[in-house]
Amino acid sequence: MRTTQSRIGLTTADLVEGWRKAGVQESMALIVHASLSSLGPVDGGAATVVESLRTAVGPTGTLVTPTFTWQVADPDPDHVGVPDAAVKARRAAVSAFHPDLPSTSMGAIAEALRALPESLRSSHPQASVAAVGAHAADIVDRQTLGFAIGRTSPFGSLYDIGGYILLIGVGHNRNTFLHHAETLTPHPRLKVRRFPLNIDGERVWVETPDVGNDNDTHFPTIGREFEEHAGIHHVMVGGAPCRLVPVQPLVSFAVRRLTELLAADAEQQAQKTRTPAA
Repeated sequence: MRTTQSRIGLTTADLVEGWRKAGVQESMALIVHASLSSLGPVDGGAATVVESLRTAVGPTGTLVTPTFTWQVADPDPDHVGVPDAAVKARRAAVSAFHPDLPSTSMGAIAEALRALPESLRSSHPQASVAAVGAHAADIVDRQTLGFAIGRTSPFGSLYDIGGYILLIGVGHNRNTFLHHAETLTPHPRLKVRRFPLNIDGERVWVETPDVGNDNDTHFPTIGREFEEHAGIHHVMVGGAPCRLVPVQPLVSFAVRRLTELLAADAEQQAQKTRTPAA
């Protein structure tokens, strides 16, 4: 396979060879978190990467990417009460979600898959996914507004069918299935999502609960521990270290470890509260 030092960029065939070495097989349901730049030069860019991944899973497989739209959010989340003219104007400028709304935060590969004519997309205003392939319709069919990456979501569907995660040049801090695992713990960290919806012709702002951000607190550790536990090693594809991770074993491991780590966090915080300041 060509390396990043080659004068010619990686081709579809080069990439398929790399995905095979990473363990990707036909008929897999595969969700991809990826950095295009990490691969090095690619002939045709993100579109070639998507083509190669579709080739690797074959016509009976399914390819999924997160297509999150963080731009569909309250620009003044801390404002309380009746908004003044400036807040009203900023909120009015926020686009409501629609299936063709670009994903501006998940990278070129995710956006290339979303833009395919045959791509299907789930409906959550902030946490949608796009999918193509045999199970695409089933994966995007259900997604609650609250806990949008929990049991009743595309991530729950991928868990149910025994999907896989392919990390391309990114770490477990980009692995949304660790957020999914946190929704299954007894005491998850929480946040509020706030976004506009059009309901019966009226634009309204909706608040829903979801798991909070990890901010690299526990996810990198849990990802590393699981890889050691499962004997997962990265494979270089171009310049990108790539890991293929099975969803069900990861989630089982992560729920247990997150439960332990979050309980330890709570106990540490309780000790601080009980200890008088010097």
